[in-house]
This record gives sequence, structure tokens and C-alpha cells, in this order.
Amino acid sequence: MRFGVVIFPGTWSDCDFHYVIGEVLRQPVKYVWHRDTDLSELDCVILPGGFSYGDYLRAGAIAGRSPVVEALPEFVARGGFVLGSCNGFQILCEAKLLPGALLRNECLQYRCQSTFLLVENAETPFTRGLRPGQVLKMPISHGEGKYYADPESLRALTARNQIVFRYCTEAGEVTKAANPNGSLENVAGIVNEGGTVLGLMPHPERAAEAALGSTDGLLLLHSLIGVLVEDGSFLKR
Repeated sequence: MRFGVVIFPGTWSDCDFHYVIGEVLRQPVKYVWHRDTDLSELDCVILPGGFSYGDYLRAGAIAGRSPVVEALPEFVARGGFVLGSCNGFQILCEAKLLPGALLRNECLQYRCQSTFLLVENAETPFTRGLRPGQVLKMPISHGEGKYYADPESLRALTARNQIVFRYCTEAGEVTKAANPNGSLENVAGIVNEGGTVLGLMPHPERAAEAALGSTDGLLLLHSLIGVLVEDGSFLKR
């Protein structure tokens, strides 16, 4: 599977993703500059964490209007996958590729810690190797991770099973105490209606080797790679 990791000015998790995809998973991967618009050689585009464009205006605002992000709707329309982690999730919301917004943490503190995630939807390309109710361990590192959507949008996300992950306890209980940033209904990650664009605040690339305390982040990428292997038409495009 051919991955592209986007680099914006201020990005800082690009090297982590590149290392995990290339060295741990042994998949073809290359860096994509934020001004690039030709994504024809890629199967999945990664929007990594960091402070794109210095978070001027607000997190992800400028990156959401960059040339590479403006090229994503066409990329997705022809069958491509997009994964946005942390700042990448913020960018996807700013670009309206995902609904809602990421606001300042309710505690008004920058949170860098391990979190537990409850798998709500195991039918997306990113999660089909998982099971509903499974608990994953991944770290977060953000100051603006409080997911917000208006009541109507939140109801629609729930009805369409677009909420993929919720913050939970190690035992899988969705509680206020397990919510590190005040996200509405403990939302930690969502997908678009087609299930091909995933945004989540936790960092799967930082949960990819046992030495880091968890390999659960690999489960998302393994699921995605498995989808592509089975989809012969996509492989041949």
C-alpha cells in the first residue's frame, strides 16, 4: 500500500509516521509537501500532528486551506483513504472533510498522556480488524482536542455510526473522568459517511512498538492495509 505523509510548516509527527509505515510495517511511503496537489501515486494520505502554520488563527485553520488539502476531496472520490491524527483531525474539520470542530481543552491545559479508546465502529476500513467494545491504548498530546458538534450533527454522527472511538477507562467504561479534554460524548475519533476519512486526536504512530508501551496503533494501519489487499480493483487503478 502506498502512503504519503504530508508535511506542513510546523508539522512534527511526520517522521514518526514515516518511520512506522516504512520501517515497522514495511510499506512504501513518501513525504508530501503541503503545496503538492498530485496524489495519484498514493493509496492513503496521512495528515500528522503538530502545529501546522504555527496554529495561527486557530489550530488547522490555514492548513485546511492549503493546496494539498484542497486536493483531498478528489483523492477520496476516486477511492483514496485519509487518516488525520491530532492536528490532522483539526485540519480535516477545518476543511469540512469531517463535521464538527476541535476546541480548547476543557481543563485549559495541554494534555500529554496515555488514553484508552473504546471501539464503537469496527466496520470502517481503519477498524475492521478490531471488534466492537475493544479497548485500545494510545497517547494524546494536544491543547485543542475537545470535539464539538451542534446537537443535530452529533445526532447524525451517532445515527450513521460515524463515531469510531470514545475515550474510556481501561475497563471500557465511557466516563467523564476518562475524558481528557471535555469532548462531547467522549468522542475521540470519527469518520466521514463513506468511512474512508478518519480523524482522531490520539496518536497511533506513537503506539506502534512495545518499547513505547502499546502497539495498538498498528491495528488501524493493519486493518487498512488488509482492505487494500482484498480490493483488487483499487490495487489495479
